[in-house]
Amino acid sequence: MESITVRRDDYEISSDRKRLDRSFIGAFLADVSYWARDIPREVVDRSIEHSLCFGVYHRDGPQVGFARAITDCATFARLADIFIEESHRGRGLGKWLVETVLAHPGLAGLRMISLGTQDAHALYERYGFVRVADTALAGTLMVIHCPDVYKR
Repeated sequence: MESITVRRDDYEISSDRKRLDRSFIGAFLADVSYWARDIPREVVDRSIEHSLCFGVYHRDGPQVGFARAITDCATFARLADIFIEESHRGRGLGKWLVETVLAHPGLAGLRMISLGTQDAHALYERYGFVRVADTALAGTLMVIHCPDVYKR
């Protein structure tokens, strides 16, 4: 799949996987995030290799954000690991990142896009996400959930 790049002000979002700073991503996920704490670096690398990924970059070069979509690019996607580094928050980058991910041609026309969040429901509701309890999926969606599989 061909990569996309969009620019706004002092920032750029790119789906070019070669540009990703895997050390930055791995450190944020393992040390800062609540959803991926303790995930080993090799698991992060494997998840990047098998996902549609988006990096957010400041004009000076460093990566300041990330998102990925686990998808077949035909029927389903799950958004994951969406974050903006704290020092770059408050500039609308998270909203722009979600908009850019959802606008990617590989995610057009999918039957379902899902994600999980503990604290950003209002952000995602702007883009059409609803809680599973508010849909017909409430009685049908099933998961195998092993949150402690990578505990140190």
